Amino acid sequence: MNYRHAYHAGNFADVLKHMVLIALLDAMKSKPTPFCFIDTHAGRGLYDLRGAEARKTGEADDGIGQLRSATGLPPLLWKLLETVKAAGDGDDSLRFYPGSPWIAGHMMRPTDGAQLCELRLDEADALRHLFRNDSRVHVHQRDGYEALKALTPPKEKRGLVLIDPPFEAQEAEFRLIEKSLKSALERWPTGVYAVWYPIKVRSHVQPFHRWLTKCGARRVLMTEILLNPENTPLRLQGTGVAIVNAPWKLDDTLRDSLRYLAKVLGKERQAEYKLSWLVEEGQDEQPPHPAYPPHSVRRR
Repeated sequence: MNYRHAYHAGNFADVLKHMVLIALLDAMKSKPTPFCFIDTHAGRGLYDLRGAEARKTGEADDGIGQLRSATGLPPLLWKLLETVKAAGDGDDSLRFYPGSPWIAGHMMRPTDGAQLCELRLDEADALRHLFRNDSRVHVHQRDGYEALKALTPPKEKRGLVLIDPPFEAQEAEFRLIEKSLKSALERWPTGVYAVWYPIKVRSHVQPFHRWLTKCGARRVLMTEILLNPENTPLRLQGTGVAIVNAPWKLDDTLRDSLRYLAKVLGKERQAEYKLSWLVEEGQDEQPPHPAYPPHSVRRR
């Protein structure tokens, strides 16, 4: 695997993903019993935005950098910004950007635990160093899909799985996710599963959404932001997160922040967002969803 997230840390896809992650972790903490956080593609956990990789692409400028200068942030986005500042010991310059493992470790309680999987040896070593003094966190240098079989169900019985692959396999990555999710849901049907995915060509995403409607979960929520027309497989046009077994009222928690995020990240471009249930408890059959309306923000 050649992918290095340091080139993309803090970009608009990270901002959406980590906004959703914070909302999910808050939902996990709403109950007093411990939970387990499982990250199948953890990365190194913390990224230097002044490093050579991040400076080469400058993607954070159009992601977390836009929130730094924004005003009137909704509570969830404000919490994301404060979490990013905390990763740099309160540095307002936002030099460091936290990955999902750091965010989870920052938000977890003393009784909660984390299982972090990372295939690259150098990234896994950096992750171990980051959490060297945290006994709640366990790092596994192995394939995340394979590890998910061994790690579910966790001893805590409740928890959140983040599946956030680099999509080096492009469209075929969705089939790997489906296979892994199917197996995990059979072993642990009550777990919450969040799946990040890129949007380049809509036809690549649609089969995955159809699969989710038939995966057997009683609630599947989908949230997306599209910054550019989805017309080429060579460029990231948008991003999405699908949440299987989504917590109650998660859509209400996300709505205002998602709408605001589309406005801020879209700037002078056309920006659209979508928040909809692919499967909602109490409905046997879901009607087909329109491409983006009515939850659209268009900036021209």
